Amino acid sequence: MTVTTAAEDTAPAEAVGPLMRGIAVLRDISDAGGRLTVSELVRSTGLARSTVDRIAATLARMGYLRLDGNAAVLAPRLMELGNAYLAAIQLPGPLGPLAQRLAEELDESVSLAVPDGDGIRFVHQTTRRRAMSLTFRIGDLLPAERTAQGTVFAAGWSGAQWSRWRERRAADPDGRAFTAVPPPHAQDAGRTFEERAAEAREQGWAVDDQLIEPGLIALALPVRAPDGEVVCAVSVVSHTSRHSASSLRTALLPKAREAVAAMEQRLRQAPEPAGRQPAGGLADWTNASKQELGAEFVESLARGLTVITAFGDGRAELALAAVAEATGLARATARRALITLEHLGCVEAGERTFRLTPSVLGLGYPPLSRTTLSEVAAPHLVTLVQRVHDSASLAVLDGNAIQYTARVATGRIMSVNIQIGTRFPAYAASMGRVLLAGLPADTRSALLAGTDLRALTPRTLTRLPELDAELDRVAHQGYALVDEELEEGLRSLAVPVHDLAGQAVAAVNVAMHSSRRSVEQCLSEVLPELRATAARIEADLHVAGRFTRIPNA
Repeated sequence: MTVTTAAEDTAPAEAVGPLMRGIAVLRDISDAGGRLTVSELVRSTGLARSTVDRIAATLARMGYLRLDGNAAVLAPRLMELGNAYLAAIQLPGPLGPLAQRLAEELDESVSLAVPDGDGIRFVHQTTRRRAMSLTFRIGDLLPAERTAQGTVFAAGWSGAQWSRWRERRAADPDGRAFTAVPPPHAQDAGRTFEERAAEAREQGWAVDDQLIEPGLIALALPVRAPDGEVVCAVSVVSHTSRHSASSLRTALLPKAREAVAAMEQRLRQAPEPAGRQPAGGLADWTNASKQELGAEFVESLARGLTVITAFGDGRAELALAAVAEATGLARATARRALITLEHLGCVEAGERTFRLTPSVLGLGYPPLSRTTLSEVAAPHLVTLVQRVHDSASLAVLDGNAIQYTARVATGRIMSVNIQIGTRFPAYAASMGRVLLAGLPADTRSALLAGTDLRALTPRTLTRLPELDAELDRVAHQGYALVDEELEEGLRSLAVPVHDLAGQAVAAVNVAMHSSRRSVEQCLSEVLPELRATAARIEADLHVAGRFTRIPNA
């Protein structure tokens, strides 16, 4: 007997069961914060253990999950599904910088959200760093009635939309389906949601006075496309220790209106995206994976998820033929995947085209949107240490020093003992040198001019002309090897890690006792592994950082 999910019980006859089960697994892990054991997945989905194992193996093969012992952990590459939606709607890219500027002007957190059924889903967050700060994430789904943005959207609802909202409220009065928010605690001065929506329709803005939780207040305004349709809402979020609902409106509304006008102007000026080239080859990859892994690889799940990646910049709406071309799938296969995704709420079908819905962001984006650089790097450092059998680390430049943000030690009796948070002078460390080498010349010169270039060992480079020449060589060759300059007996090899813009944002190294390998062996044995590791970190970083800011730690 095949165990099915609730979605399968009402699915169209042509729906793909493995795709529904795989998405159920992804949603459950996402709702749990990005990590669940296999046993927990069996309980939450109601699927058989063997089914969960095969789904997990398939998602791991795709790079969407990482299997950590008995746990399934969401991996940064999964964000490419949400990125496809965010790229397609053409909102975070052009409007995100304006939201960030508004946050800086007001010194408050600013969010962009889109309607998702009778809820709202965040597509951009600019959060101010405070002891009490906003913890909502890109992709989080909130009930419309408890947010200022939802009130703004409801101002334009049709009768059918209000009916669906009332049905949901009757079935789930406490909104427990919305896992990103606590249960409701209060009503807004006794006013109904319908009354607040009517007021928002009349005045053009809405206020949330502690409807999410005590102390949290927000002001929201709609942002309209050139055709007048409300495409998103911008909200400014504060705390009652800084503003009352009344003072929030008085102090922030003028600036918020200016920002909305700038956003709408930006949408009018936004050039038509060129549209990415069809991906192709995905069907061949799934075929090869099936041949290699056999029954452990669920090909129909992998093919169904690749359909989501067919959408993106300039590809917001696609006909069936375009989806098939972009993925390399047969039209019949692509059609069944689209029917399934529509049933699950991830795709909306028009007369002849399909488009992604905000629900795609529910496939892991909220927990992964808070991923740090050290979290991205950590599993790759583990693999590197397993291959070279020496300690590996990740560090970032902090002034004229490097700071270790991730580290995996080897199990040797004699090994390099460094802790996360440790700082070393950048000029004498391999990771420091690749990061200094990546700086603009004037920035690098100013930084070194203010550094006390002390000899830490007899071999430390301390003369500025020699150090400059060495950094130029590092920039040209793409790696730095420091041999007993930081500490006698310590040999270290490092390469940079670049962000999407090509900027070196971190460095990864392998450190060892000088008796372990000669310099020549470091370059022949370790450097290729180090570069491959940096490339894998960069690949994850580029996916994760496309629409989110990746903090160092």
